[in-house]
Amino acid sequence: MLLSIIIVNYRSTADIQNCLNSAGKSLIDNKEIEWIIVDNDSKDNSQQILSEGFPFIQYIQMGYNAGFARANNAAIRIAKGEQVLLLNPDTLIKPGAIEKCLENLISSKHIACGVQLIHANGTPQFSGSRFVKGGLNHLIDLPYWGASLKWLASLLNTNKPSVIKAIKEQKVDWISGAFLMVKKVAIEKAGLLDEDFFLYAEEVEWCSRLGKEGSMCLYGDIEIVHLIGSSIQSATESEDNSYTNLSDKKGLQLMVSNHLRIRKQYGVLWYLIQLLNFTWAVLYAFVMSFLLHLAHGKNPFTEFNKLIGFAKNVCRLWSYSYLMITKKPYFYKCF
Repeated sequence: MLLSIIIVNYRSTADIQNCLNSAGKSLIDNKEIEWIIVDNDSKDNSQQILSEGFPFIQYIQMGYNAGFARANNAAIRIAKGEQVLLLNPDTLIKPGAIEKCLENLISSKHIACGVQLIHANGTPQFSGSRFVKGGLNHLIDLPYWGASLKWLASLLNTNKPSVIKAIKEQKVDWISGAFLMVKKVAIEKAGLLDEDFFLYAEEVEWCSRLGKEGSMCLYGDIEIVHLIGSSIQSATESEDNSYTNLSDKKGLQLMVSNHLRIRKQYGVLWYLIQLLNFTWAVLYAFVMSFLLHLAHGKNPFTEFNKLIGFAKNVCRLWSYSYLMITKKPYFYKCF
């Protein structure tokens, strides 16, 4: 078996149907490729619909909402492929994309690869990135304080780590989990995804370990459509699909997962630097929001409800600090 394709399902039946239908007969009928769907206790008729419509799939029922890392690990443990592809349900496969990516990876010295993710309108989408020491790039999303740090970074002419438009073969430090193909031999050495993670940043931490076994790249001339799904937005009651709103349940999960990744990858000192910056950002945001709105003749309390949500999330973040500092095994599921 050359490739095992893994899709994690949480109430994403329609997305998975569209994804599998886009795969095409040549990919589905390929005897050297297997498809594994892992269900995070969707509590609907996903398994019946998908198994009847696509009898070639293997279906794993987790029995609880296990998140991204644990669900993918369950599939990797039974995968027969010499390569493993983590594929988001909200993707549409262009003809020949997976086959070409597989061929490229097998013939290369890289241990993992991704492709150029694009939006439905064809515009390029974030696909991979380089590491920033201590994960300092996460501070950019902080309300007001992040904008100040971004301004400082521009003065220092700092290079942006994220790869939006990849060249034909571009080396990166980590690859988006929406499409991440890895050689099984590298997984056997680096280990599975870290099961302390529920959602977000788990592929980043995994790539930090995989990268010790070899290089990884993006194939910019191979494209996969990545639609931004609504399942997480619905589950977290989030206002949008962005990764910059730190005031709601989704924002809390992002903050916790990113801090967990930084603790595991860079150690206690960098974790504390992040935590203190997030804490300082609460006061800074309230003051700057008040003053700037007042200066523009607007209601100075316009953003206060949103900032209160951010402040509550930072307090919740602090509640995990003992577990993170001591590296106690824990499932960091926030919703």
